[in-house]
Amino acid sequence: MRKVSRSVPAPKDLGLVDVIGVPEGATVELDLRLESVMEGVLVTGTAHAPVTGECVRCLEPVERELDAEFQEMFSYPDADTRTARKDEAGDDAEDEDAFELEDDLFDLEPVLRDAVVLALPSQPVCREDCEGLCSECGVRLADDPDHHHEVTDIRWAALKDLNKDFGTDQGADENQEK
Repeated sequence: MRKVSRSVPAPKDLGLVDVIGVPEGATVELDLRLESVMEGVLVTGTAHAPVTGECVRCLEPVERELDAEFQEMFSYPDADTRTARKDEAGDDAEDEDAFELEDDLFDLEPVLRDAVVLALPSQPVCREDCEGLCSECGVRLADDPDHHHEVTDIRWAALKDLNKDFGTDQGADENQEK
């Protein structure tokens, strides 16, 4: 067993497209535990990286730190250790997601990518009580807490015009004459 710590640049498109992710080239801190087992090398670790995106409610920038945990088995290439499973027809099928060591090296990028994407929030917000934007005019509601619009229900819009035609004083005068 060996413990390894490394700092590596983030690969391109590490995150959720156009929502939140690790910027390309940002430093990703890896703390790994490598264990030799009969089938290959078991890699257990955590990744710590900065993430940036935008709030889905108010579109303000979001910056956070992310910790993602992962564990994966990298099999020896000559070992027949792929997990057998039954496919839809009931026949044995090899596990296509199995990772192999290549010249005593392993490619951690697909494992890291899966761990980071699963750890990211799918609906990032700048703060939990973010009110978002006004649906009428797009003003950020956190900047103007008293913001509101006079909105008339379209079912009552015809009655609003009726009030303009008769005016309150004219209607009162007609009732007095009767």
